[in-house]
Amino acid sequence: MSDYLSVSELTKYLKLKFDRDPYLERVYLSGQVSNFRKRPNHQYFSLKDDKAVIQATMWGGIYKKLGFELEEGMKVNVVGRVQIYEPSGSYSIIIEKAEPDGIGALAIQFEQLKKRLTAAGYFDDRHKQPLPQFAKKIGVITSPSGAVIKDIITTVSRRFPGVAIILFPTKVQGEGSAQEVAANIALANQRDDLDLLIVGRGGGSIEDLWAFNEEIVVQAIFESQLPIISSVGHETDVTLADFAADRRAATPTAAAELATPVTKADLLAFLRERQTRSYQALMRLIRQKEERLQKLKESVIFRQPERLYDAYLQRLDRLKNQLNSSFRQLYQSYEKEKTLLHQRLLSLNLLGKVERQQEGLKQQHRLLLSGMKSQYDSQIARFEKAQDALLSLDTSRIVARGYAIVKDKDRILASSQEVKKGDQLTIQMRDGRLEVEVEDVKQEENI
Repeated sequence: MSDYLSVSELTKYLKLKFDRDPYLERVYLSGQVSNFRKRPNHQYFSLKDDKAVIQATMWGGIYKKLGFELEEGMKVNVVGRVQIYEPSGSYSIIIEKAEPDGIGALAIQFEQLKKRLTAAGYFDDRHKQPLPQFAKKIGVITSPSGAVIKDIITTVSRRFPGVAIILFPTKVQGEGSAQEVAANIALANQRDDLDLLIVGRGGGSIEDLWAFNEEIVVQAIFESQLPIISSVGHETDVTLADFAADRRAATPTAAAELATPVTKADLLAFLRERQTRSYQALMRLIRQKEERLQKLKESVIFRQPERLYDAYLQRLDRLKNQLNSSFRQLYQSYEKEKTLLHQRLLSLNLLGKVERQQEGLKQQHRLLLSGMKSQYDSQIARFEKAQDALLSLDTSRIVARGYAIVKDKDRILASSQEVKKGDQLTIQMRDGRLEVEVEDVKQEENI
C-alpha cells in the first residue's frame, strides 16, 4: 500500500509543481469573460475560448483600480499567475492586471460611465440653464498658462469691452486635476457676482482630457447654479463634461462668443433703433393728441357749455318732484294705517278685559290660599298620627310598661321555636337585663 498516494498528497504535489513552475508565475492570457456576476468585493468568473474554460479570480483591490467595468462576453487580455485550489483540486488564474482586447480601457470606461450617467438624468435637456444675454462677470476655470484664457479674454474684449473675466487657476491634466476642476466649480458657485462659467482646456489625447470625463466633474457641472459653457479639446474631441454643460463650444473663442451673444456694437445699434422708433411713436402720439384737442375745442360743448348740464338740471327737477310725491303718498298711507289701528284698539275694549282678568286673578289667589291652608292642616294631622304610631312601637316604652325583650346575643327572639334547651339568652327589662340559661322549652298555641 505504500506505493499508493492519497488524494490530498497528490493535490499538494501538483500545487507545489504549479507554484515552482516559472512559466506559471506570470501568464499572459486572452479570453472571453463568462459567468460574470458583480460582487461587492472579490470577483469570481471564467475566461473561455472556443475549446476551453479556466476559472478566474480578481481580488477587490485590483478590481477597484481596473478603470472599467467587466461585462459578460467582454474579450480581455489579462496578466496573472496560475494556482491550484487544494480543497477542490481545481486550478484557476489569479488576475493581477486586465485590459479590454482591441479597444482601450479608457474608451470602454467612457462608454460605461456615459451610459450610467445618462440613465441617471445628468445629460437631460430639461436640466439645461439658459445663458444670460448680458453677462457682467464671467468665470473661467482653466490653466492660467494655456492659450484658452488668452483667447477668451481677447474675444470678450473685442465683442463687449467692460465685461470682467474672473480666472480660477486650475490644473486640467494629470493626477488630482478632476478634483481641482470640481472644487473650483463649487467655489465659483459660492460667489454672487458671476453670471456664468466657462470650463475648458486645449486639445490632447483621451488621457490628457480624461479629467473632464471623471464623474466628480460631471456631477459638479450638473449641480452648478451658474450656467456653464464647456470648451474642452478640439472640435472633434467629446467629453462627458460637454454633455453635462448647459452649452458646448468647439473652441475657447466660440465659448467667449456664446458668453457674449450680443456685442457692444449690436447693443448700440439696437439702442439707436429703439430711440428712433420711440421718437417716431411719440411724435405720432403728439400729433394725434393735438388733432383731438383741436376737435374738442371746436365742439359745441365748449362753444355753449350750458348745454352740457341743461339735461342734468331737468332730470334733477324731475327726480325732486318724484321724491316729494313719493314721500306724500307714503305719509298718507302711514296715517291711514294708524287710524285703522286706533279704531281696532278701541273696538277691542282692552281696558275692560284687563280689569276682568285682574279680578279673576284675585279670586284665583284667594282660592289658592284657602286650598294651601286646608292641605297644610291635613298634612299636619297625618304627621301627628304617624308620630303617635311610631312612638307606640318604641321598644323602650314597651319595656317601661312591664314587658321584656328576649335576645340571643344581638338577635331578638319572637317565638319559642327559636329556642332550645341550654341556650344562653339575655332578657332586657325596664331597669336592666338578665343573663339566663334555658332549662326547658314549652310551646303553646298562639293566642
